[in-house]
Amino acid sequence: MHDFIPLVLGYLASVLLAISLLVSNDIRFRWLNSFGCVAFILYGISIDAFPVILTNSLLLCINLLYLIKIYRTTENFDLLEFEPKDLIIRKFLLFYKKDIKNYFPDYSIEDTTNQIRFVVLRDLVIANIFAAHVDENGTAFVKINYTVEKFRDFKVGRFIFEKENKYLFEKGIKQIAYEKVSNKNHERFLKIMGFEKSVLNGRECYIKLLEK
Repeated sequence: MHDFIPLVLGYLASVLLAISLLVSNDIRFRWLNSFGCVAFILYGISIDAFPVILTNSLLLCINLLYLIKIYRTTENFDLLEFEPKDLIIRKFLLFYKKDIKNYFPDYSIEDTTNQIRFVVLRDLVIANIFAAHVDENGTAFVKINYTVEKFRDFKVGRFIFEKENKYLFEKGIKQIAYEKVSNKNHERFLKIMGFEKSVLNGRECYIKLLEK
């Protein structure tokens, strides 16, 4: 049993560090790497390996410094409407086509029923594309709300549904609805953003009432 704990800690640390190298999101990378460092520190303590403790303690400090910097950095968000014919939007959709299919397999830029179309710029980089059809009752049925993987830290979602909801109100939108959720990660995002399952027009949807 005494030999089993260090073995588990060593394998756990190795797995966490390996997984951290596979993610493209900076925050996820730093958190996973930090947990891996903690596991290696505990591993080093259990086998009295001071070099392992020292190295991973330094790496942990570096990760924490970067996390503090990330969370304290003030980023510039902006919302920009687009038309289906805009070349930059078509290039964006083509570049991320495969990943978009995982989240919004039915979306087509040629869908003329969408009255709301915009992208979210994050420090002047396109981070998100949003399109929705708005019915006469003020319900916006989302056709796409795709965020680039490296920006999936919920900041874009909060910008759209909280900080920039004045824009949505001006468009006559009272609530946001998703008739179909094709990805578990997206479903998790909706729950964090305050969406709840409800029946609308005889169909089960994820719905969020906008708050003024």
